[in-house]
Amino acid sequence: REMVRYNIDVNQLDGLYVGGSTGENFMLGTAEKKRVFEIAMDEAKGSDIDLIAQVGSPNLHEAKELAKFVTELGYKTISAVTPFYYNFNFDEIKHYYDEIVKDVDTKLVVYSIPALTGVALSLDNFAKLFENEKIIGVKYTNADFYLLERLRERFPDKLILSGFDEMLLPALALDVDGAIGSTFNINAKKAKAEIAAFEAGDIAKARQLQHESNDLITDLLNNGIYATLKLVFEELGVHAGYTREPMAKATPEVKAGAKRIYEKYFK
Repeated sequence: REMVRYNIDVNQLDGLYVGGSTGENFMLGTAEKKRVFEIAMDEAKGSDIDLIAQVGSPNLHEAKELAKFVTELGYKTISAVTPFYYNFNFDEIKHYYDEIVKDVDTKLVVYSIPALTGVALSLDNFAKLFENEKIIGVKYTNADFYLLERLRERFPDKLILSGFDEMLLPALALDVDGAIGSTFNINAKKAKAEIAAFEAGDIAKARQLQHESNDLITDLLNNGIYATLKLVFEELGVHAGYTREPMAKATPEVKAGAKRIYEKYFK
């Protein structure tokens, strides 16, 4: 609850992507996922913040159950990671998405993250997915900027949200509609300033802000990003808990590194 409140009240984010990688979603049970969705919705009531519920799972039955659950909670948009591990073919992937949205009155954003799922959707693959009117866009966590440019050109009315924090500036240059990122939990103000600078035509300032963010991202990655994000939250006065096994608990060295990151960038 404190992390959600911090993102709403302090970071003043436009939206929250609930149940993503940073939330360690793929190590949670179904009941735990539902509780996370409930808490985020409860804390967001009365605010203007948009919520996207990531319900994807290699278990299609779970994904459909979660899609129904969050729709009844009041989520207007859901998302689903491409099914992974079994090297599904595209017909199977398309069936997965069509099934998730079939029985719910909601819109879906495809979560494309090839580096972690091994699923690289092509331009024609996206075209076939977008034939389903309920599939409105993509969370594009992919370093293939040629494909991103082709997507934007071919689908000007689809929602494209950049998923790589360290590549926000080039994504903005290709006219994405926004960005979703792990480090925005603690670095949202700088990311928002970068977007504002880009939109104002101040590319030099936007580039400098991206450089500063990438310094932070490099330090977070080198210290172990999941544990360190939580530890920096703690330094900010937000009780963020600890990473779930099989992720390792933070060692004294990781804790010390997180404190240095806090003092360097946020104190």
